[in-house]
Amino acid sequence: MNPLPRHQSIFFLILRRMRAPLILLIVIMAVSVLGLTLAPGVDAEGKVQYLSFFHAFYFISYTATTIGFGEIPYAFSDQQRLWVTICIYLSVIGWAYTLGSVFSLLSDRNLQQAFAIQRFSRAVRRLREPFYLVCGYGETGRLVCDALDRLRHRAVVIELDESKVGEIELQGYAADVPAIDADARNPEILKFAGLTHPHCVGVIALTNDDASNLAVAIAARLLAPKIPVLCRAQGIETATTMAAFGTRHVINPFQEFAEMLALALHAPAAWQLTNWLTGLPGTTVERYRNPPRGAWILCGHGRFGQQMVSAMDAEDVPVTIVDRDLPDDLDHRWVHGEGTNPDALRQAGVMTAAGIIAATRSDIDNLSIAVAARELNPSLFVILRQNQYANRALFEAYDADINVVPSEIIGHECLAILSTPLLVPFLNELRRTDPAWCSGLFEHLTSRLGWEVPEVWSTRINLATAPALYRRLMRGEDITLVALLRSPEDRAERLECEVLYLDRDSDDHRMAPDADTALRAGDEILLVGKRGSRNSFMLAIANEHALNYVLTGTDLPGGWIWERLSGARKAAATPDLP
Repeated sequence: MNPLPRHQSIFFLILRRMRAPLILLIVIMAVSVLGLTLAPGVDAEGKVQYLSFFHAFYFISYTATTIGFGEIPYAFSDQQRLWVTICIYLSVIGWAYTLGSVFSLLSDRNLQQAFAIQRFSRAVRRLREPFYLVCGYGETGRLVCDALDRLRHRAVVIELDESKVGEIELQGYAADVPAIDADARNPEILKFAGLTHPHCVGVIALTNDDASNLAVAIAARLLAPKIPVLCRAQGIETATTMAAFGTRHVINPFQEFAEMLALALHAPAAWQLTNWLTGLPGTTVERYRNPPRGAWILCGHGRFGQQMVSAMDAEDVPVTIVDRDLPDDLDHRWVHGEGTNPDALRQAGVMTAAGIIAATRSDIDNLSIAVAARELNPSLFVILRQNQYANRALFEAYDADINVVPSEIIGHECLAILSTPLLVPFLNELRRTDPAWCSGLFEHLTSRLGWEVPEVWSTRINLATAPALYRRLMRGEDITLVALLRSPEDRAERLECEVLYLDRDSDDHRMAPDADTALRAGDEILLVGKRGSRNSFMLAIANEHALNYVLTGTDLPGGWIWERLSGARKAAATPDLP
């Protein structure tokens, strides 16, 4: 790996490249001035005169720069004009060589990179708000940056492809996104990008190269051990190495979908609820058809296919594998052939199968498999693997039951972890909860909040985030959830939000706690609601006037003077008891 040219050396790089042209210009100027002082001239009286060094330098300066004021201090002699003619051609040659060197220097890749790094590092140093360092601006990185921008979080991007860096300026983000086209494996680049910046709150490695993601994870662990790191990993060995270096979240899109498929087969409502909670902000989620239990067909036994087989085995679902390679899995029924061949599909039992998974590395083959299978069995549940995000229009036109897009899976997982850390333990608990209970919770939430992806947030009841509520609880007041979830504008109206999870320091975790649950100082609660409900809720727990109105319906005096006067009236109105 080539060492990074430091932006502090730009000045010396320019001097080194311009050394020869500058020396040539200096020599031409010196020779021209010296010759002009030696050439004899004639004054108005016919006497021989010589130009001083100052007059010679002045004349050569405006002549060499093509300004041309005239001959000073008197008309030149023929000897002087002959020498000036020679100087003119010399200066033209010198300036042509110098300008050519300047243009060549400006187009130099190393200098451009040095200037870009200087501008980039300056923009990062000026950040005074929390930001995430995103390594890789491919399909997944673009989705993550879009979501972070919608959530009002800043991002800094490192991308190896220069054309993708140029796309960032065309996205129209609400806030500027500093970006640099460089190799994220270089620790110096990571430091310039703000890895050790005091406002860096997380690192997200989303490149398509496991080695690059691993290098970012190792560098973050050594240079900024307190910053959480999210890494994409396609190989099991890479994921194991990342975990060994203390990477908090390792995301394998194939494994994530395999777990979701197993959840969909085991508890469809929990699967639907997870998709609804982890969707991209601003989108509307459609209710999927639940994957049926029965015999399934898998076309393509690569990394993704192997994860699908493991998910089917975990739920005791029989699966038949169709692959062009020779069988390497003797525990399952195997058909040697192409999934695009109707004969191979018939041999695999497509006529009586409940579903089919097109899991090859080719999008065209996957679409061909799905079309051929649906023609033989129109009721099939079809899961399509989409390898290239650019083919999205084709997959949407086919309308499969589930499209597996690795970039979207990683993007959803990143958002669940970054935006609301408490959402991850809730989803883990959800997967172990009774399916009937999940179904009831799902129907209640969607009927009340609709199918648009809701706003999910968590807050801890402490002096920093909920000062008004915290002070009341510390004074011993009994405040329940149902009393708190009222609108600070009209307490007769209930906020359009629900509490999903209650986490206490005493390891008391409650899923969808009852409305009459009493809160305690230090509790952390996970909420879901429509847009705008978050601001109303946060106002109620932070502002004493809003909280008092929500709890009692009484408006407190709005200023210090009015509060003093109100307190004096109350004291005067209270009789002294014997």
